[in-house]
Amino acid sequence: MGLDDAYVVLGVSPGASESEVKAAWRRLVSRWHPDRNGSADAAALMQRINRAYDRIQHAFSDGSEEPSPADARGKSKRGTGRVVHRRVRLSLEQAALGCMRVLRGKLTEICSDCEGFGLLASMMQCADCEGEGTIRSRLWFGWMSGREACSPCEGRGVVRARCVACEGLGRMAQRYEQSVRFPAGVCDGDVLTADGVGRDAGGFDGTLEMQIELAPHPFFKAGDDGTLRCEMPVDGFAWLAEAWIAVPTLGGMQQMRLRRGRRVYRLRGQGWPLKHDGPERGDHVITVVPTFPDAPNADQQALLEQLAALADAGSSAATREWDATLRAWEQGRTKATA
Repeated sequence: MGLDDAYVVLGVSPGASESEVKAAWRRLVSRWHPDRNGSADAAALMQRINRAYDRIQHAFSDGSEEPSPADARGKSKRGTGRVVHRRVRLSLEQAALGCMRVLRGKLTEICSDCEGFGLLASMMQCADCEGEGTIRSRLWFGWMSGREACSPCEGRGVVRARCVACEGLGRMAQRYEQSVRFPAGVCDGDVLTADGVGRDAGGFDGTLEMQIELAPHPFFKAGDDGTLRCEMPVDGFAWLAEAWIAVPTLGGMQQMRLRRGRRVYRLRGQGWPLKHDGPERGDHVITVVPTFPDAPNADQQALLEQLAALADAGSSAATREWDATLRAWEQGRTKATA
């Protein structure tokens, strides 16, 4: 195959750089390799693509073609490692107080031995023709034999070796495990980064980029201003009696005294951290909802009747004012109808 024909097969111009030629060959291999393309022409076309690539590579090696300076600069600027993106789900307590998590996952990487194409640059003897380039053929119903060019190697006697490292797939799976500390006060949607621990430590080379997702909580809700909110039902009689009750906080259960007529309570500095690992925290706001039984039992009914009797004996100022207004209205109504 001539050099000009080789450029035509790969679809690049004669002035293309070595990196452009390799990129074109990779694209064609990914499309026409028999392991990835089931068409009848795939094997023959793949052999032609490889022959064209070998012809151009030979031209580069003997000095008739030179790689472009831009390609050399690209290699010198190529970074090491990779960025792995993943979502991390934390409970509200883990996010507020900080925690350690072991993150595990699997990465798919291009095989370094074959550069992702399942075939090695080295050649091996063709198994079909045993390196001879021709195979015996039968003519005229088998009574006469001759030799013809071997199709798999196109008569060359050698074929490109299949990559053993990735079993011809072009990609390899790598598992990683890494311990990550999440600071106190991370919020839903925050993006944190951590350096990879490296392959030797069971991780990977590069950066781990994590987007935080907070799991729903049964009764806590975190606000953007550092406020932590909780709404809870309380016994209506305990609320009237201004009893002490236990309320949940990030630090555990805490005693709080109810105040008759008051429903919203603020625990200063017991809410969400205002900064990651910062000492300052927002407030914890607790809203109580007094509840009363729909049908009180006999003992409760008796106590309620006693309470009502005591209320008649010592009515409040508002009640006394209402009774006076009501009596004046009745007297005026009686005079008007007399």
